[in-house]
Amino acid sequence: MTSAVDAPYSVELVEHAPATRLVLPDAVGRALAASRIVDATPDPYTPGLWSLKAGSKVGAVAVTAAGGGEPVTVRVTPKVPIVRLFFLLGYSLDPSRSWRDGEVEVAEHRELLPALAHAVERQVDRALRQGLSQGYRAAEESALVVRGRVREAEQIRRRFGAMLPIEVAYDEFTTDIAENRILRAAVERLLRLPGTPRDVRRRLLHQRARLRDVTAIARGQPIPEWRPTRLNSRYHRALRLSRVVLDGASAEHGPGDLRIDGFLFDMNKLFEDFVTTALRETFHGRGRGSDGHTVRLQDSHHLDEAAAIRMKPDLVLYGPDGTPCAVADAKYKSGRPGGYPDADLYQMLAYCTALGLREGHLVYAKGNAPHAAHQVRHAGIVIHQHALDLDQEPSGLLTDIDEVAQRLANTPRV
Repeated sequence: MTSAVDAPYSVELVEHAPATRLVLPDAVGRALAASRIVDATPDPYTPGLWSLKAGSKVGAVAVTAAGGGEPVTVRVTPKVPIVRLFFLLGYSLDPSRSWRDGEVEVAEHRELLPALAHAVERQVDRALRQGLSQGYRAAEESALVVRGRVREAEQIRRRFGAMLPIEVAYDEFTTDIAENRILRAAVERLLRLPGTPRDVRRRLLHQRARLRDVTAIARGQPIPEWRPTRLNSRYHRALRLSRVVLDGASAEHGPGDLRIDGFLFDMNKLFEDFVTTALRETFHGRGRGSDGHTVRLQDSHHLDEAAAIRMKPDLVLYGPDGTPCAVADAKYKSGRPGGYPDADLYQMLAYCTALGLREGHLVYAKGNAPHAAHQVRHAGIVIHQHALDLDQEPSGLLTDIDEVAQRLANTPRV
């Protein structure tokens, strides 16, 4: 199907759907191709005709080509319902209290960005209802009186022989702490994104007013670190969700003079985080952690004796003696009539060989059957392929995860 896009340009795509053919100005097409947000390919025979295909990144961005002009807005809708997506996200961030539909109230939204903006605003509002949290922040300044301790080396370097002012360092009790800075940065970020609903934008402005005395984080500055404690417990959910907005999934600039403003969420990473977190929690819930078994995520191993070829399986289960008991890798792919990619099997075969395991486990987003197994010739290794249906209710999804965990727990060693 071929269609034309008029200014202002707007492109609607679905994650991993077949390519869409659009008539676009060359500048817009080249901008999309350079951004790598989607696969954009010009038709070699028809001038102005472009083929666009979305990958695993979902969300909305506005791309402005070099030289200015009208931006092109690209919206990529996930195949997973928004409510399910937020369950996966919430469980990955906080498995002890995974978000319910009523807590994030995103079921009314069909696109990711409006739902995300709404969820962040609600969580920030809940965090700030009792007022801004305060804490101690290290401060350094030149003062006329001694406060805290004198920075002797700095005093000598900058004011040798002078009595005043004095270089001092002290701990200040203030609301201008890392937690509040992160919340303000996330609110500011959402206010700049295209596609934030008007009513949510109005509430975000209210949250920004609450945080007006907190230092804003300029673009390019590192996001401050925070640690979950009892004192900031009411901030935990808002902070975790704010980091989702601020971390690597966000796009604010592009190569050269190309400008990108928006939010992109990588479904590959979301699925991987959910599967590994859910498996880890399942093992801990069974008490396997108490009998000496441990779960490690993204643990580094080597394929060769010289330790030159490194590999990092998504999850490795270790026994009481510290040796690997099971290995699993999550793949955000759907089973096709011809089966899953062979490369996944080769990768898992390498994991099993290097770790000394007779079985390996690949976990996919969806498949033609819930489970399949392949026995490798002359190796005595069986590779299992598990398929999770992300469209089902959370309870059913976690039940499927539990079945995968049972197979992992029963993995024999070579």
